[in-house]
Amino acid sequence: MALYLVRHAKAGRRGSWDGPDHLRPLTKAGRAQAEALATWLANFPVPQILSSPYVRCIQTVEPLAAKLDVAIEVTEHLTEAVPFEPALQRLHSLPDHSVLCTHGDLIPDLIDALVRRGAVIDGATDWRKGSTWVLTREDGEVVRAHAVPPPDADKG
Repeated sequence: MALYLVRHAKAGRRGSWDGPDHLRPLTKAGRAQAEALATWLANFPVPQILSSPYVRCIQTVEPLAAKLDVAIEVTEHLTEAVPFEPALQRLHSLPDHSVLCTHGDLIPDLIDALVRRGAVIDGATDWRKGSTWVLTREDGEVVRAHAVPPPDADKG
């Protein structure tokens, strides 16, 4: 069964934001991406939603959480610039169809670690904001992964 590893949707530019980076919100285009992700992911029986504590990650999964009436579990293991091992360990124990929202530095580290452990990547990689990695597990181990491109937020 699958897990869904989401890179947060489009947020304002780091250099243009005056406040602390962890408080940087989604842009209008990012909010449109979050809504589109919610519409797509709500087609699955999502039992659990995990997110980095950064505002942009929480805002990315809020529409899904509201649509499904599932609480968001905030975890430091999905924060920027943290070791990937704790998040990797969580992948083995999460219920099928769980959604995890994190950052552009952690996702490549997780995917690389999964490949080193034998997972096969189907198709091209995609690290863009709003992209989703679908991780297929067998007996708790991730055996395949493929990237789903981000929703087109330029129209929102």
